[in-house]
Amino acid sequence: MTVPRAYQIAVAGATGRMGHMLIEAVLAADDCVLSGALDLPGQPAIGNDATAFLGQTSAVTITADLHTGLTSADVLIDFTRPEGTLAHLEVCRALGVKAVIGTTGFSDGQKARIAEVARDIAIVMAPNMSVGVNVTFKLLEMAAKALSTGYDIEVIEAHHRHKVDAPSGTALRMGEVMASALGRDLKDCAVYTREGITGARDPSSIGFATIRGGDIVGDHTVLFAGIGERIEITHKSSSRSTYAQGSLRAVRFLADHQTGLFDMADVLGFK
Repeated sequence: MTVPRAYQIAVAGATGRMGHMLIEAVLAADDCVLSGALDLPGQPAIGNDATAFLGQTSAVTITADLHTGLTSADVLIDFTRPEGTLAHLEVCRALGVKAVIGTTGFSDGQKARIAEVARDIAIVMAPNMSVGVNVTFKLLEMAAKALSTGYDIEVIEAHHRHKVDAPSGTALRMGEVMASALGRDLKDCAVYTREGITGARDPSSIGFATIRGGDIVGDHTVLFAGIGERIEITHKSSSRSTYAQGSLRAVRFLADHQTGLFDMADVLGFK
């Protein structure tokens, strides 16, 4: 019996919290091999073994040279910043390396650039790679359709003090899912700030509230507030390992695709 070749995976942002979690997940997976580890020039760990934080040694050295880090990879997993991810994707396209993108905070123009790159390589991009969160998206779609009149929708999200974008990409995706289910465009109905005399709430709006503090990995609650009752759908992350495991499911999904832009709904078979 022929044993399938393991997925060769490169990790961007290899010295960060999420990078460490991804490296651990790759090492623990029987069908995955760490082939590259990328980080920014000037990072103290450049040149070190990618698994040194675990007290281990490997044949993979952390590098700022994108071509060196990606040459042996089948797939890049990237949870960095929008500008970095876009630079990584150009090299991925040149080398024929597929990508799993968990980076958030992309502008519409940047998303269009990613869609253009996906004509040449297969990409899974999602604001949250957690399987549980993506099941939550499906529940929110169902709830929004069923509660389309008489219920006000508010999204409350909380993350650690180091998160740089707000609202979170997951919260925005929740809003997009519900707005689409209601036949609306989130750009036209989202309310991100309230201060002073705001007037009565627009019943067609979707509100967002953001909390930043401590080491909160990621909490998201959607409140459907009606007259006489409230419905809350909540997802709470206690570990980034859920994002890492979802990313590996995305890697396996890409094995059957050469080009195209996909999300976790595709990976989980919801479409």
